[in-house]
Amino acid sequence: MSKHPFLSDERFAVVQRLIEDHGAEAPAHAEAVINLTITGTPFGEERHIHMGARNGQGRVAIGHDDAADLTITTDYDTAKAIFVSGDPQAGMQAMMQGKLKVQGDMSKLMAMAQGGAAPGGNPALAEAIQGITE
Repeated sequence: MSKHPFLSDERFAVVQRLIEDHGAEAPAHAEAVINLTITGTPFGEERHIHMGARNGQGRVAIGHDDAADLTITTDYDTAKAIFVSGDPQAGMQAMMQGKLKVQGDMSKLMAMAQGGAAPGGNPALAEAIQGITE
């Protein structure tokens, strides 16, 4: 399968197909939706997406969700390090440097982080998404 740039429209289309193929069941600890505002992207100044889970179903999509539990704002390189490279230290370091801002229910973010960050709690789905992302 070909690779697509992180946060590109093409990548989101493939991710949706992967979610359909692998399923989107989410564990109880993942019951939260996060709006992400990513700045300085190759696709325009800001990219708005949301990800997380509701009612046991994981999701990721373009645009913000009006019912999100929290909003994270960060730059493209930091987001890529966290979500593509899977580097939790990148997030902590960015937060301490003021490059990552969180608004909303921080306890839900912490619960998700402690439970693991695999999309929908599905390691095979996470690996498939990683495999199509450049």
